[in-house]
Amino acid sequence: MPARRSPATATAPARARSGLSGAIAAAALAVLAILPARPAAAAELVVSAAASLTNAFRAVATAYEQAHPGTKLVLNFGASDVLMQQIVQGAPADVFASADQQAMDKAQAEHMIVPGSRRDFAANALVLIEPADSTLKLASPRDLLRDDVRRVAFGNPASVPVGRYTRDALEDARLWQAVSAKGVPAQNVRQALDYVARGEVDAGFVFATDAAVMPGRVRVVAQVPTRTAVTYPIAVTARSRQKDEAARFVAFVLSSEGQALLARHGFRPR
Repeated sequence: MPARRSPATATAPARARSGLSGAIAAAALAVLAILPARPAAAAELVVSAAASLTNAFRAVATAYEQAHPGTKLVLNFGASDVLMQQIVQGAPADVFASADQQAMDKAQAEHMIVPGSRRDFAANALVLIEPADSTLKLASPRDLLRDDVRRVAFGNPASVPVGRYTRDALEDARLWQAVSAKGVPAQNVRQALDYVARGEVDAGFVFATDAAVMPGRVRVVAQVPTRTAVTYPIAVTARSRQKDEAARFVAFVLSSEGQALLARHGFRPR
């Protein structure tokens, strides 16, 4: 098999963990530069959502704006923990949607969400993928122990929900130590997907909805059992100055129309 080029950002897990807090802080400062420094205008609603929600929430935003012509949604996508830190550090956000409960738990502990506004709105699944043109023909996570599998992409467990699901699943299967030694940590689930799609790694772990975005470039090897269900919580942020409008958006996501849009993008009912 032709040698695959390594991602420029690839590092060993131990090195990836070092300086993580600085990377999150830098990301928070970056979003402050991108988003308005002043509070969002009354007609704008800022939604910070997990990277795996990118396609689905764009569709949800379009439908919501059509139903509420006086409101403009500003979408901010990224790793859930990074988004949470952005909000803590003052980045404007009216709604926060996370890809796991842990990131939302952190936001709640920091008093960054409105008590009682937190709701689960979707579910997903963890899958192992390989490049569509791979000659390895993997069949299960245990195949990652093979000598011809050299690089495996997954989200950094310290800041990316899909990475935490991956670590826990592989720990339960007693594979984490061996697989993490081949790990190429990604900053979010879409970066892990890109690594696999470009053939820069031999395999990777992403959510099922992410794999569905590139059906011609990646192949799903197997669905991976997870320690806890892959569920997505959403909440109104405590610092929002448009809490009523934010609550209406959350209600729309939970509505039959919002749920149908999520289902079209592969998300399961909450």
